[in-house]
Amino acid sequence: MTGEDAWTALEARVQTWIDDDPDPQTAEELRRLLAQGGRGPAGLTPGREPDPTQQQAIDAQAAARAELADRFSGLLQFGTAGLRGRLGGGPHRMNRAVVIRAASGLADYLLGELDGITPPPRVVVGFDARHNSAQFARDSAAVLTAVGIEVLVLPWALPTPVLAFAVRHLGADAGVMVTASHNPPQDNGYKVYLGGRVVTDAGQGSQIVPPADAAIAAEIARVPSVASVPRAESGWTVLGPEIVDAYVESVLSLADRSPEALEAARRVRIVLTPLHGVGGEVAARVLAGAGFTDVLVVPEQEAPDPDFPSVAFPNPEEPGAIDLALGLAADERADVVLALDPDADRCAVATVDPRARQHRGPDTAGADGWRMLHGDETGALLGAAAVDRLAGQTQGAVLASSIVSSRLLGRIAEHAGVGYAQTLTGFKWISRVDGLVFGYEEALGYCVDPEHVHDKDGISASLVVATMVARLKAGGHTLMDRLDDLARTHGLHLTDQVSARFVDLADIAAAVHRITATPPRTLGGSPVTSVVDLAAGTDDDRDGLPATPGLRMFTADGTRVVVRPSGTEPKVKCYLEVVEPVAPDADHAAVGHARSAARHRLDAVAADVRAALGI
Repeated sequence: MTGEDAWTALEARVQTWIDDDPDPQTAEELRRLLAQGGRGPAGLTPGREPDPTQQQAIDAQAAARAELADRFSGLLQFGTAGLRGRLGGGPHRMNRAVVIRAASGLADYLLGELDGITPPPRVVVGFDARHNSAQFARDSAAVLTAVGIEVLVLPWALPTPVLAFAVRHLGADAGVMVTASHNPPQDNGYKVYLGGRVVTDAGQGSQIVPPADAAIAAEIARVPSVASVPRAESGWTVLGPEIVDAYVESVLSLADRSPEALEAARRVRIVLTPLHGVGGEVAARVLAGAGFTDVLVVPEQEAPDPDFPSVAFPNPEEPGAIDLALGLAADERADVVLALDPDADRCAVATVDPRARQHRGPDTAGADGWRMLHGDETGALLGAAAVDRLAGQTQGAVLASSIVSSRLLGRIAEHAGVGYAQTLTGFKWISRVDGLVFGYEEALGYCVDPEHVHDKDGISASLVVATMVARLKAGGHTLMDRLDDLARTHGLHLTDQVSARFVDLADIAAAVHRITATPPRTLGGSPVTSVVDLAAGTDDDRDGLPATPGLRMFTADGTRVVVRPSGTEPKVKCYLEVVEPVAPDADHAAVGHARSAARHRLDAVAADVRAALGI
């Protein structure tokens, strides 16, 4: 097929989509691209170079055609965190047409799973404050209602954990959350949860996994057109504030509201930022309910704003994202910083670390020694707190983390006589672990209350961290002191990440294949003793993980490296961990020396990994 033939075929597909598009704005957007892509420069003479005006027209035409080719490269598919993509017209963007098709596919799947069973399926729909989130939620409610499904819509823009809670609390067969979490402002997304009568095992109320995702995708692919999908004008139920009240009370079940604990909470000063998202009001309410009344919300980031004006990227992991919070904490002499991502399912924690200035990398100090804890550090603190809450009732209890997270949680579990499980990345896997009492992944995701929320929840995690800070402060200690105690008991575990971004997705597979075929012989000067191709699965006594792209290496000194393609970005990610021994009676200076030694080892490992990947 020639270039013009391919354009003609694409032109026809675009026009068909435009004719079926329920949104005049995205339809017009596609019309403009179509006109630009079909408009060649005038007055070209064969064999002569185009003049600047003609070249500009040639470039504009090529750009429009490339943009349309990308937008029509296929229908958005369920990935690690549901549907997610840039807002705009076309099947490979987030828009009303794609959402209506997704809702129709979900409806057909649910009706098929519950065929002949009464009452009809029940679905809860939630949405955040991103561009078009409320409209996408309304479209979903209209599609589901039109085919006889009972639809309950959250009362206003709320955090993802509230939707995950509502699925279990209301006995829903499915949940839909319209959010792109911490993605840039031009993105949106669509998460699907299954529960009720559709999923009845430990995964009830969790995000979809195979084979359900493929089955729903197949139903979506069968939708012939948006015009063929019936949509009701009304008939769904908008829930009242009682659902938020119920969520808040469920989180507060984790709080110690004894007089002593409430007094300790009153003495803690917290800086909170919701990063322009929807978690601030609910988080502040939860903290107040547990006695934390001295909470300072970063004013520039307090109100929901879909443009996220104060940050380059609304992800607390990104450099600079919590600088305003750290500055406020330093000015106000706060005890802790709690940062939520825009849909409040993640939580970042920052504290004063007097030793941070001695390090580089993720431990670099901010204002007055403030630094954000790595996700593995917060995961270890929360895991230890979960064990403490068990109060010896460990029978059947399990801690869980993803394959790329620190091994420290496993050592905490073993020391406490608690079960431990490793899973693939993503909370859709972590939340399905039988007997789960706490689970986390290093990307700031924590599940501290799996009884109520089968997903990561930054608000409940924030409460547990604040409670920990209050108890430690009452005894004259800090979060860093608690981390030192864990190092004395289990060794100092230090983690870091190396990543490489690629333009051509084929280069990602090539990079992973290259290091799998010829893994390095040493890492950080220590011989590599074990290399596991994760694509072949790890069905052994250690973890029994199903196959997933990637590689895991161990060295003689206990260093571990996991290399895998990202599930949400065009990147190869490498997760590094070293373990430095620490004596049980080591003083503060000795633990600091161990941390510096681990940092030096980790830097050497990172250099070897970059060399092996050719980056």
